[in-house]
Amino acid sequence: MKISEIVKNAETIGISGHTRPDGDCIGAALGLYLYLKKKMPEVTIHVFLEKPPEVFSCLAGFSEIKTDFKSDIGSYDAFFALDTAKDRTGKAEKHFDRAKLKINIDHHVSNSGTGDINIIHPEINSTCEVLFEQLDDLSGLDEEIAKALYLGIVHDTGVFRFGGTTPRTLEVAGILLGYGFDYVKLINDTYYEKTYIQNQILARSLLESIIFMDGRCIVCCLSQKILEFYGIEPGDLEGIVNQLLITKGVECAIFMHQTKNLEYKVSLRSKSTIDVSQIAKFFGGGGHLRAAGVTMKGTFHDIVNNISYHIEEQFKANEL
Repeated sequence: MKISEIVKNAETIGISGHTRPDGDCIGAALGLYLYLKKKMPEVTIHVFLEKPPEVFSCLAGFSEIKTDFKSDIGSYDAFFALDTAKDRTGKAEKHFDRAKLKINIDHHVSNSGTGDINIIHPEINSTCEVLFEQLDDLSGLDEEIAKALYLGIVHDTGVFRFGGTTPRTLEVAGILLGYGFDYVKLINDTYYEKTYIQNQILARSLLESIIFMDGRCIVCCLSQKILEFYGIEPGDLEGIVNQLLITKGVECAIFMHQTKNLEYKVSLRSKSTIDVSQIAKFFGGGGHLRAAGVTMKGTFHDIVNNISYHIEEQFKANEL
């Protein structure tokens, strides 16, 4: 079912994504927002997200994002939860629940669907690619919409390096590039470029990392004290786990940062063998086959021991 058909009778539409929005989430939300505004100019459309990193301000519609989650609309005719199930939309969940029609578009294998209409494709590497396939036709696209969708695809494929990048992914990216935006600048500015503080915390993470399980795993943990010392925002930690993963001989990387006393946000990555989504789901999180996350309570050592047990079980099952 195509997007315009789903919302053809709507006069008010809401859009949201997950807490701590990343490139795919922001690209999908703004790509859909710009597309619907162009196709349905008479409709009232709102985007709700936690304050996104300023680096994504290059996308059209960025300044129109409602970061306070306030709305004078009692119940939207249609509401989209993108790149997540509804329970990770934060303060936008109340708008989703009140909506007359709830649409959930995602690509995470851990999402079984939380809408009246669920368009979930775990075999696709990004929600922006899933969304592209739901557009009615290319006549509704323009340079700014294409730029937003391309950004999301680039970020969730690691600039087309991650497993799951398919010939169709590259075909879609090529179609979007045809709209003429400066893709080199977009990738450099939003994916590769780091602030001095971000480079400092990356260096600290690499210095404090620990190799274990015969060199097949690597872990790093940053305390609240360290994060406060450097003045770190959540967005400053993006990419650290991927940098840990490219260590020679490592199959699985664990990056943890403390959020409160005895609580840590854990990011998991693997190269080719370990299904980290399965591990994250066991502890109440979710994600992809090779990239997942979860919030866990306990000491650093308890958490690593618990996760390591499941990694080792998979190693044994695969005879590694």
